[in-house]
Amino acid sequence: MANCLVAQSGGPTAVINASLAGVIRANQLNPLYDRVLGGLHGIEGTLAGNLFDLTDLSGREIEVLKQTPSCALGTCRYKFSDEADFQRLIDVMDENDISTMFYIGGNGSMSTVAAMTAWAAERNLDKRFIGIPKTVDNDLGLMDHCPGFASAAKVACEITHATRMDYDAYTRPEVFVLETMGRDAGWLAASTCLTGDVDLLVLPEVDFRRSIFLEQVRAKMEQQGSCYVVVSEGARWYDGTYLSANGKAADGLGHAMLGGAAGRLKSMIVEAGIVPRCVVQDLSRVARSSNFAMSLVDLEESYDLGVSAHMRSAKPEFTGQVVGIRRGQGSDGGYNTEFFACPAADLANFVRPFPSEWILPNYQGVSDKALDYFRPLIQGEPKLICENGIPLTMHPFNRR
Repeated sequence: MANCLVAQSGGPTAVINASLAGVIRANQLNPLYDRVLGGLHGIEGTLAGNLFDLTDLSGREIEVLKQTPSCALGTCRYKFSDEADFQRLIDVMDENDISTMFYIGGNGSMSTVAAMTAWAAERNLDKRFIGIPKTVDNDLGLMDHCPGFASAAKVACEITHATRMDYDAYTRPEVFVLETMGRDAGWLAASTCLTGDVDLLVLPEVDFRRSIFLEQVRAKMEQQGSCYVVVSEGARWYDGTYLSANGKAADGLGHAMLGGAAGRLKSMIVEAGIVPRCVVQDLSRVARSSNFAMSLVDLEESYDLGVSAHMRSAKPEFTGQVVGIRRGQGSDGGYNTEFFACPAADLANFVRPFPSEWILPNYQGVSDKALDYFRPLIQGEPKLICENGIPLTMHPFNRR
């Protein structure tokens, strides 16, 4: 037997390590590989030969790893396309007797899986590359939902409700604006409508119209004396420019650095004279790297995806594939899922938008169909192992 490699990339999630734990535990129960090696800081660290042996983690360590948010191996945003990078990865795999690489990430990572598979096939190299999806943005195509999204949505909903309760305690005239992540798709922002607390919703899928938005804010203030707004960081004008973009590409992949859409809305509202004050709350990384409100559904599915990817890799021909989630119906008529595999090339660099037919006009929220989609995903709370009153987490392997 040879070894396998697991690496993580892109933005962290609350359950990305559950997928990692699934691969490790699956190999302990069914050792398809001699060793399970972790690539530190994704493809970037892997190219530098920075690996960590994960093979013999104890049962308790695996349980703690499952509930640990963020990326226990470290992550990166590295554009992988140079011929030297392709060859260097193969060299690292050869040096460490690695036959198979599992890459946990978003659509950019799936692009790497597809590219490496094609490159190896062209040269008749006996190397395999398998994708395990994750993203809080929920914007990967073909699958019903993506691991990491449901837990981020659950945190977003809990914070939405908590801040709405706080907001409603005052009589002073002000507008509350909550900003969520979501560069090109509004799934996370839309999920907050589950709480019933959102008055106006601004998504990337709808071209922002200042006059219409301010008209709706004014109407809410006149009707009820309050207005709670949720905006996705990727909200954009009709010409495609982001409300909050600073014009600089600084994430290593050519993406404009976002954050500040809520602040832009605040300025518009105050300058229009609707209210003298706006309160801004930025969820940002809180929603994606918190485990205090983790979805049990999300945790279990993420772990099972890691197990499924490992299991499918028993077939020598299984390469260039991503394991995803389909929604089905259980024997009791309730929520159920099944796992499937599809070519990584079908997901690479493709963004799945929030369905336009689920968006209500004039920023009024989302349809009941959207709520029905979200509701089962955030169900359940895992029984977390705690220490000194807070959830125990694994000391990151990239920090050892």
